[in-house]
Amino acid sequence: MSNILSGWESNVRQVIPYVPGEQPKVTDIIKLNTNENPYPPSPKVVEAYMNFNCDTMKLYPAPNADILVNSLAERYKVKPSQVFVGVGSDDVISMAFLTFFNSDKPILFPDITYSFYDVWADVYKVPYKTMPLDDDFRIVKEDYMQENGGIIFPNPNAPTGVLESVEMIEEIIKANPDSVIIIDEAYIDFGGKSCLSLIDKYENLLVVQTFSKSRSMAGMRIGFAIGNEKLIKYMNDVKFSINSYTMNPVTQICGAKSVEDEAYFSETVKRIINTREKTKTALKELGFEFPDSMSNFIFAKHKDIDAETIFTQLKERKIFVRYWNKPRINNYLRISIGTDSEMDKLISTLKEILNYK
Repeated sequence: MSNILSGWESNVRQVIPYVPGEQPKVTDIIKLNTNENPYPPSPKVVEAYMNFNCDTMKLYPAPNADILVNSLAERYKVKPSQVFVGVGSDDVISMAFLTFFNSDKPILFPDITYSFYDVWADVYKVPYKTMPLDDDFRIVKEDYMQENGGIIFPNPNAPTGVLESVEMIEEIIKANPDSVIIIDEAYIDFGGKSCLSLIDKYENLLVVQTFSKSRSMAGMRIGFAIGNEKLIKYMNDVKFSINSYTMNPVTQICGAKSVEDEAYFSETVKRIINTREKTKTALKELGFEFPDSMSNFIFAKHKDIDAETIFTQLKERKIFVRYWNKPRINNYLRISIGTDSEMDKLISTLKEILNYK
């Protein structure tokens, strides 16, 4: 292909796209590379899906996704007008970028973080600055007390798994009353304390969560944000200026059923946490080092063997983990937490690779 742009190409919005984790087309593998939940969704979700009236597909879905919004509002003890839903938390955060980050001042986010943030900033032409995490992969709160056009970061962070305290995050929010602060809580259910306790105190705080991890529904694409009613109204105004019917009725119903099944949700999360803690112990015995994870993955490096070598040899043995050849993290692997049997297989395979006696 020629590198010379055609006339029309000079007006193309050119960006470097986000690269998701590999989705292998074979099935006889252990897939620990995209932080999916290893357990099925709630039986109530399965029942709703199987009993869905397909005749209703000829109709447009409810634009406000009321059944899902109302379920979330009840679960998190907020008003429905404080809840925004989207097609995965990626869609929700993308809409938030478009709605709130329109200043000439740069938005701020960590240098090691979810790699979609800079993609959205480039797509929407939002100026940004990345703030270096410290040597322990922690946020330096003082870095976020400079002039800015907005702030976003995950808590726990991805891909590190490090959790920051609500108290520290509140200091950042207090210092930035004129900026929208987005806390991306994709992994909060695996042991962290949510910033939702602060939303009534700060009208500029938006908390985003997802059904993709703790609720085992990555394939259904459900994300949501909770915040001040004014924030949510602004997001809906932008959303309905683009597409009024973003979430199909099957997803809306199944999402609501997932929220209703608190017992199943709690039990599944507990299983993953227990497996994570057991895996931490096993990895340490093999010579791995990692920050303490409060997510459904572990971000680890080995004291003797480089990450790329381990990544390649695991893949040859049909175990997929995530590796980035990027500054500061090119010797780390992100290992999603699977079932107990999957993690046992991972550990036994690592022993083979490392010649562990």
